[in-house]
Amino acid sequence: MPVPAKSRVSPRLPLPVTIFLCILIVFSFVLAFSARWYMNSFGATGFDSIIFTLTSGIGGTSPDMLKLYLKELATALFLGISACVVLFWKPRRPLIIKKLQLFPFPAWLSCFFAVAGSAVLLLYSMYDTGFFLYVRDQLYPGSMYDREYVDPDSVEITFPEEKRNLVYIMLESMETTYLSEELGGASDVNLIPELYELARDNINFSHTDGVGGFHATNGASWTIAAMVSQTAGISLKTPSGNQNDYGQGGELFLPGVTTITNLLEDAGYHTTLMVGSDANFGGRKPYFMQHGLDQCYDIYTARRDGIIPKDYFVWWGMEDLHLFEYAKQELTEISQSDEPFAFTMLTVDTHHIGGYQCEYCRGEYEETYEQSIACSSRQVLEFVRWLQEQPFYENTTVIITGDHLSMDNGYFQSNVDNSYQRMVYHCILNSALESGNTKNREYCGVDLFPTTLAAMGCTIEGDRLGLGTNLFSNLPTLAERWGYEKFNSELSKASDYYIENFHNDPNA
Repeated sequence: MPVPAKSRVSPRLPLPVTIFLCILIVFSFVLAFSARWYMNSFGATGFDSIIFTLTSGIGGTSPDMLKLYLKELATALFLGISACVVLFWKPRRPLIIKKLQLFPFPAWLSCFFAVAGSAVLLLYSMYDTGFFLYVRDQLYPGSMYDREYVDPDSVEITFPEEKRNLVYIMLESMETTYLSEELGGASDVNLIPELYELARDNINFSHTDGVGGFHATNGASWTIAAMVSQTAGISLKTPSGNQNDYGQGGELFLPGVTTITNLLEDAGYHTTLMVGSDANFGGRKPYFMQHGLDQCYDIYTARRDGIIPKDYFVWWGMEDLHLFEYAKQELTEISQSDEPFAFTMLTVDTHHIGGYQCEYCRGEYEETYEQSIACSSRQVLEFVRWLQEQPFYENTTVIITGDHLSMDNGYFQSNVDNSYQRMVYHCILNSALESGNTKNREYCGVDLFPTTLAAMGCTIEGDRLGLGTNLFSNLPTLAERWGYEKFNSELSKASDYYIENFHNDPNA
């Protein structure tokens, strides 16, 4: 007598096992799709940047960025739940063809597919994001900080008798890659002719014979990390096990580090930071305020000061056309004081993905990102021309620099050859010093710390601060002395010196 089809259904797994495997499957899909989204959106920024993103909260993040991630998350949840249904749903009537049961799967096979599939997804996530390299660097600490770090408090820094002002313009994701190929870039046309001319006609420390820039490094591949690199001469490593919102809620942000803002505060400068988004995002405001900053401007103060309406919000807060107008207004007021000033500002329109198209964009390129890049270049030149017309300009050093390489991974995969060496843009206007050694240099963001002070006319004992070297001096940088690849690799490694001296509060 034939066996009824109903009895052919394999026995069910115990309910707790089924629940565990379903959670594992859904978690693996979420992790894999999150890793894919992160890498496609940001590129290979290093696992340190992922840790910082996870531990610094999402306050101030662009709503557009969150929407893109939520779409990816919804896809991951749908596929994960679907996989669970396929593996563990036991219909009353199984699918049997020629006496072979095709569905549902036997319990042992469902268990195998669940564990094996989850393992593949998890391994893919860890490999793609650089997790294994991160673990290696934690297991084999480096000694570079012990050997090479120069504490700014341990050397004599002498300011000129007449202190020079500083305007530090940090441009989101600005690279020399946007130059045309004939000028050393990777674009068919020169997307940043105004920035090119500023670098060509002023001081531009370059990796080539022409206009060039500096190397991106591990621990400086996202905005706050780049700020730390350029103002403190170190990479950014968050302490393990720290709470969310690093530097906020009572937690100190690198309390043992002396930054350029600390030095300028001690020298009697009025120091300010201006961003067009929420200044707390990524710990930017806490970092600067805890290291001597006098005043911070962002979208909330812009609303208060009438730059934008009370409920205004686009992109990450407000676009750069409002930021530059805000900067003009505040610089005019700040410059009326007898104190020397240091004004730092950060643009945002060239942020990934795709940049922001404001009313000044001309629509001359098919790629929206290229429109944002070209528009940013024009706006920077207009702002510089305004600065040059101001009474305070004669005694003001202006630094224009990118923060890090662009994270618009899709754009570069489509438009730039993988073999091209991308560099971050940098130039100095109205420097107190001249330099005859600006070409074919190997340098990084950490070198901007002492170089900025030197451009302001400061004399630095030993010409080194942090891990940085004064580019106006004849000393080789660590990237030149160690070789860039080795130097960059060392920045990724764990460091007991870093933890003991930078994360710990010396006043505690």
